[in-house]
Amino acid sequence: MISPFLPRLVEALTRYRADIATPLEHLSLLRWQIAEGHALDSRDTFPGHVTTSAIVLSPDHARILLIDHVVIGRWLQPGGHWEDAATFHDSAAREALEETGVQGLRLHPWHQGTDLPFTIDSHDVPGKPARAEPAHIHHDLQYLFIADPAFPLVAQVEEVHAAAWKPIDELAGIAPTAFARLQTVPLP
Repeated sequence: MISPFLPRLVEALTRYRADIATPLEHLSLLRWQIAEGHALDSRDTFPGHVTTSAIVLSPDHARILLIDHVVIGRWLQPGGHWEDAATFHDSAAREALEETGVQGLRLHPWHQGTDLPFTIDSHDVPGKPARAEPAHIHHDLQYLFIADPAFPLVAQVEEVHAAAWKPIDELAGIAPTAFARLQTVPLP
C-alpha cells in the first residue's frame, strides 16, 4: 500500500529544509499551503500544487536530457503533475520515461536510495485558458537521474516538440538552484 501523499510531502520538505536548502530557500507558499490543508496532489489546487521532475544527466555530468515543452514553449527538464506513485522520485522517473522514452534511467547515487529531493523549486507557470486554468505555481520536487545518451529518444508529441541531450550549462537558465547545487555533486 502506498502511504498517504501529505505525510510523504511533509517529510520530504522537512528533510530538504534541514539537510539541503540554503538559508534563502524559504518555500513559504508551499509551507503555507500545507498548513492550510490544501490538496497539493491535485492539479486543480491553486495557487499551487506539486509537480515532480527529472534532472537526467549523462554519466560524466556533461549533458542533460531536456524537452521542448509544447505549452510553455521552451526547453525544460522532463516533469509533470503529481500522479500517485510509491515515491516522489518514481513520479519524476515516470514523467521522464513518458516524455522522452529515455532508456536505462536510474536514480543518481546522490540520493542514496532515499526520496529526498535534490531541489524543491516553486515557480510560476502560465495557465491553460482551454481548461479555464489560471496562472499558478508549481512546487516542483526535482530528482537527479543518470542515463546513457547513446540510446535513442522518443518524444511524447502530445506534450513535447522534441527531446534531446544538451550541454549541462543549459540547466543554469532553466533551474539555477539545481545547476548551482550540481557543481558540488561528484560523478557516480
